[in-house]
Amino acid sequence: MRLKEELETYACKWWPENLVAQEAEASIIPTLVRTQDGFISILTLANPLNIESVFEVMSASDFAANLFLKHLMVLTDYGSEPLQRVNRNFQDYFPSKMIEFAVSGVLNEYQFLALPVRGTLNNKKMRTDASGIIQAVSQNPLYKDLIVLLLFGGNSTDDRAAHILRKCNVGNLIGNPVELKEFIKQRYIYVSRITGGAQANELGNAAQIYAKNYLDSKLEENYIITSNGQIPGVTHNDGRTLTTFDLVVEKDGKYIGIEISFQVTTNSTIERKAGQAKARFSNVATSGNYLAYIIDGAGNFQRTSALTTICENSHCTVAYTDAEFDVLISFIQEKLG
Repeated sequence: MRLKEELETYACKWWPENLVAQEAEASIIPTLVRTQDGFISILTLANPLNIESVFEVMSASDFAANLFLKHLMVLTDYGSEPLQRVNRNFQDYFPSKMIEFAVSGVLNEYQFLALPVRGTLNNKKMRTDASGIIQAVSQNPLYKDLIVLLLFGGNSTDDRAAHILRKCNVGNLIGNPVELKEFIKQRYIYVSRITGGAQANELGNAAQIYAKNYLDSKLEENYIITSNGQIPGVTHNDGRTLTTFDLVVEKDGKYIGIEISFQVTTNSTIERKAGQAKARFSNVATSGNYLAYIIDGAGNFQRTSALTTICENSHCTVAYTDAEFDVLISFIQEKLG
């Protein structure tokens, strides 16, 4: 069992940059949803066998190049990090600075104009971050290169390039309005669920989303992780209601409930969780399962009594850092096998 003082030595206290970035990314989604019809129109009117027609229709529509690129980044799930890896290893994938790709059985070629670029190819440089996306940027050679990559990279005749860019094949739907509309609208429904809609734009909910995604990425597929899940037999209200945990990890009929609280300023959340801690710990332990907490934030560490109660009624308590999540993962693997 960790004491409050030990936990505090591992804590980050203030919102980590990855959560702030995730919240900012989520705030872009309403802009993309609002402009998706214009984006669909461009791909509908363009000629799939003439890549320049995409840029011609985009110019005629007065559609910002950075906004068009952001649509493609979200639809392909190919953001700034994988694009930076392509940029860094560009010569390996495109030694002649040219891509050959097939569309509807017809070979096309495109000569890159700006890639690779010096330095880091991040959202800020591409003007696809939350602050950059609201300022329309016109087409330039870099945007053309990136748009071609995301539209047709997965169709490259070079196996290595095609593999690293395998998600990038939206160009196959150019000129097909029915399939385009279905794919894009379904994709944005999916993206909205990931970001959790407007309410999950709040950093507190983003903390839960990030923790779940981190555990999902590190644990094997036979571990089932559920947001706002229950453990069979663990109830409250005199047994009338199944108790809900922020996350529940299950494997082979064994469970770990995980409660999460990250508060930079003081509020009642940590007091509420502390008030529930003893009963939850007892009920979970009696069921033969386990209870863990992820606790961080300067505000929480000001609530000494509440935090001490949680630490005393937890099988595993960790702070909110990737290194601490790895400690939690080791605990999960030890207890669930």
